[in-house]
Amino acid sequence: MKKIIFYFIILIFRILTHAQTFEQLLKEGDSFYEKFNNEKALEIYKKAESLQPNNYEVLWRISRAYVDIGEHLPSNTTQQKELQLSTYQKALEYAEKSVKVAPDKSVTYVRRAIANGRIALFKGVFSVAGIVNSVKVDLEKAIQLNNGGNDVQAVAHYVLARTHAKTSEKWKPARSVLGLGWADNQVAIREYKKAIELKPNYVMFYVDYAISLIRENDYNTAKLMLQKALDSPIEDEDDNLRKEEAKRLLKEIEGK
Repeated sequence: MKKIIFYFIILIFRILTHAQTFEQLLKEGDSFYEKFNNEKALEIYKKAESLQPNNYEVLWRISRAYVDIGEHLPSNTTQQKELQLSTYQKALEYAEKSVKVAPDKSVTYVRRAIANGRIALFKGVFSVAGIVNSVKVDLEKAIQLNNGGNDVQAVAHYVLARTHAKTSEKWKPARSVLGLGWADNQVAIREYKKAIELKPNYVMFYVDYAISLIRENDYNTAKLMLQKALDSPIEDEDDNLRKEEAKRLLKEIEGK
């Protein structure tokens, strides 16, 4: 009996140690992600995956890392383009796994929407209408579930706004034939406002919101949003580029 109790204690100890190691790896990976070192973050997340391959927390993080790596890959040659697309497809693969493991978590649908969104942009939004529609469905599901905290919900509203804004650029009768008639820049504006309400002072939210406002000739509000973008802290690796874009847009609409 004593031996059984002893082995049981050892087993519990190993399980707890295993879990702690997994959590430590997630935190370490997150620290590299926050420093915009996506490759190193991915390496650490992969170690965590080897410990708990069916944990949605590491699966969606791996998907995020692949997306961020893919966004910054060169795409000048055919070989480079193929690598970029395969990177996005890996992101989608992990996002799919995370949805399967945790279908009740908003973040899993957000990550799948983002991975699919990158693939759609790569292939051309209007050549893959089915993918674009799935992006919209996933984001609406994430918003309906309404969990994961303000950051997750803000990203869900922001990506939904971007989806409406980008898709609505095409003449409505033409895209309606493709099943994309739902896209509406006014809906994009509403979703951008919600994203900013949930997560203020995020550069890209303000810049993309301003772009949709400019399309509606609301220059005064657009100017305010662009200035807010310039005043916001750097939180994303592309924020400096988006700030430069904000400066350019301000000059373009000066006097309007």
